[in-house]
Amino acid sequence: MAVIHHGSMTQAATQLGISQPAVSRLLSDLGTSLGFPLFDRREGQLVPTQEVRFLQPSISRVLDLMKQIGDLSQDITDRRAGHIRIACLPGFATSHLPGVVADFLGDRPGVSFTIEPDRPERILEWMVGEQFDFGITDGFHGHPAVDSRDIDVRTVCIFPQGHRLSECKTVTPTDLDGVGIIHTKRDSEFFQDLSRSFQDHDAKLVTLIETRQFTAACELVSRGAGVSIVSELDAVQYEGRGVVSRPFTPKLAHRLSLVRPVLKQPSLLTLEFVEAFAQSLQPFKL
Repeated sequence: MAVIHHGSMTQAATQLGISQPAVSRLLSDLGTSLGFPLFDRREGQLVPTQEVRFLQPSISRVLDLMKQIGDLSQDITDRRAGHIRIACLPGFATSHLPGVVADFLGDRPGVSFTIEPDRPERILEWMVGEQFDFGITDGFHGHPAVDSRDIDVRTVCIFPQGHRLSECKTVTPTDLDGVGIIHTKRDSEFFQDLSRSFQDHDAKLVTLIETRQFTAACELVSRGAGVSIVSELDAVQYEGRGVVSRPFTPKLAHRLSLVRPVLKQPSLLTLEFVEAFAQSLQPFKL
């Protein structure tokens, strides 16, 4: 196209940044390959033959496509393009994760995401089946087909505004002795740790509402239904919404696992996002 535009091999070579003999050789090889001459010389100018004029629209489309591929390849190299599939706990899909994704997309217009929330058992199944690039789960005990990175997140006691616990600097099981608690499922590791903390303080843990997700507990507390001990990650989402939080002692961890399929080679973009997500948890680490 450079020769068509300039009508000169010398000027085309200058535009392309190669030598004039290299342009001549490329045109000769292409003409031999196609089986017909590419240019006629008229008054010192190279003029495309009728065959080349017929092919010119198709050549332009191919060159445009090649440029698009080159630009996209550079974007991928610079981690500005690509697609990331994330499986996560339902609470994360509406609390902490959207903010991290929005920040990540800020200067990456070519990046897209799929976010699929589900229970931990399903997330593990997806990781083993290599259906997702990255997962956020809890209660993960290891699997040979899954790589994991565990992060312990602080937990806090939350209660409605105006509750008597507002007078406490920290909340202990003794403060909650006999008080109805909104807590996670009884088969969860977090509930077992919470139950032991009450036993160690000779306090009675009374069940008011049992729910799987911290976000549901936060929503219930915001509506004045009771008190709960939840991940600080979820609690901060309800600041200014009628929910007050205090540190809970003894310190309990909500263990999150950032998981990836072992045999599925992660893209550089995925690795960059996993690191960005891990960094977003640093202010909440126990």
